[in-house]
Amino acid sequence: MKKPLILVTNDDGIAAPGLRALVEVARAFGEVVVVAPDSPQSAQGHAITIAEPLRLNKVEVFEDFDAWECSGTPVDCVKLARHVVLKDRVPDLCLSGINHGSNASINILYSGTLSAAMEASLEGIPSVGFSLLDYGWDADFTAARHYAARIVEWVLAHGLDGCKLLNVNVPKLPLSQIKGLRVCRQAEGRWVEDFMEARDPRGEPYYWLTGRFECNDDGEDTDVGALMRGYVSVVPSGHDLTVHAAIPALKAMEKSIVHTPANQ
Repeated sequence: MKKPLILVTNDDGIAAPGLRALVEVARAFGEVVVVAPDSPQSAQGHAITIAEPLRLNKVEVFEDFDAWECSGTPVDCVKLARHVVLKDRVPDLCLSGINHGSNASINILYSGTLSAAMEASLEGIPSVGFSLLDYGWDADFTAARHYAARIVEWVLAHGLDGCKLLNVNVPKLPLSQIKGLRVCRQAEGRWVEDFMEARDPRGEPYYWLTGRFECNDDGEDTDVGALMRGYVSVVPSGHDLTVHAAIPALKAMEKSIVHTPANQ
């Protein structure tokens, strides 16, 4: 049987250990092509590059399959992979990560890791973004690799019904201490932000964004709740930001706000 074509990308850069860990998983299931940023691109969200040219260079990072580094964002990487590197070939699966750090809850909106996977899902490609709750460059990816392999195997065998994107987060625990996997919803959360002000050598002020994540959603059916209890969280995700439950109440606006022509 023909091997599935698997596109692997990330936002931490082509040299990131998390990318190498995900490539090790992917190569067991199909033909792997890697297109990743040439430098870290965390928190780029769904940004694309339009004001300057993009560079795409083939690199000898992996021994037995092709890899390219891109000067742009994670979404740029997927676009170039789809339309330049692979040309007429459509990936059977896109994997993004393994991210160094959490992408649970509201972090999906900021994450380059998930935005890369979402871009592929917009093309109709089943996609999975993987994140490990460890920001260290020397993080232990043993548990993340284990669950990534099981999830990839399942998605290739069964497909994704009702969505094209999964957001997977793995707790910072040894494999033996992880309790299993939970399919759940995205928790309500927010970043409480602050800006540190300082002066550069010329005396000019500059600002550095800091903050802390705050989650007031104590539901056990959320990704944050699952992770806190020692489970891998899997959230079916998408790009439709419509709050459908609010539409009926807002329908009254159609009658109360009467159209008035501009010349009256």
